[in-house]
Amino acid sequence: MIGDEYFFIDLVFYHKHLHCNVLIDIKVDEFKHEYIGQLNAYLEHYKRYEMTEGDNLPVGILLVTNKNNTLVEYAKGTMDNKLFVSKYLLELPNKEEFIKIVEKELK
Repeated sequence: MIGDEYFFIDLVFYHKHLHCNVLIDIKVDEFKHEYIGQLNAYLEHYKRYEMTEGDNLPVGILLVTNKNNTLVEYAKGTMDNKLFVSKYLLELPNKEEFIKIVEKELK
């Protein structure tokens, strides 16, 4: 609850080696800049109210069906580096598609 409104993050884990909460927000469409603001609000809430002594800052992961890297860069701006955006797939690609994806990412 933030203020007098209810909000729900999709997944929350505690990483025992990093000593931090990991918040995962899953969107069923392509990246929109407002998603960064929403996830950042969740991270701020966890920083203020959920961290305990010895915890490191929480990490936020936003999973989307497609992302525009330039828009992600601008949307994150000067926010801390504890917020990540990644693309997910609903199905595993076949071998040829997988090779293309890996080759593209390595460039």
